[in-house]
Amino acid sequence: MFKNIIAPVQAWLLSRGQCVGCGSSLGNGKVEKSKVKDHDKVTCKCGRIFMLNQKTKTYRRALFEEV
Repeated sequence: MFKNIIAPVQAWLLSRGQCVGCGSSLGNGKVEKSKVKDHDKVTCKCGRIFMLNQKTKTYRRALFEEV
């Protein structure tokens, strides 16, 4: 039930380039090169880790294998 409410809000925040936890801009996060091609690892100030696709400039939550 909660997932049906939270998932669209999180998708909306990510489409705007904001953290799903604290709402701050991911452009201000710490950027590192990733092992995955065409992706950068972005760490928010709250500690959540996201992957930035360089081609499409979109964010997604990082998988356990990518951390």
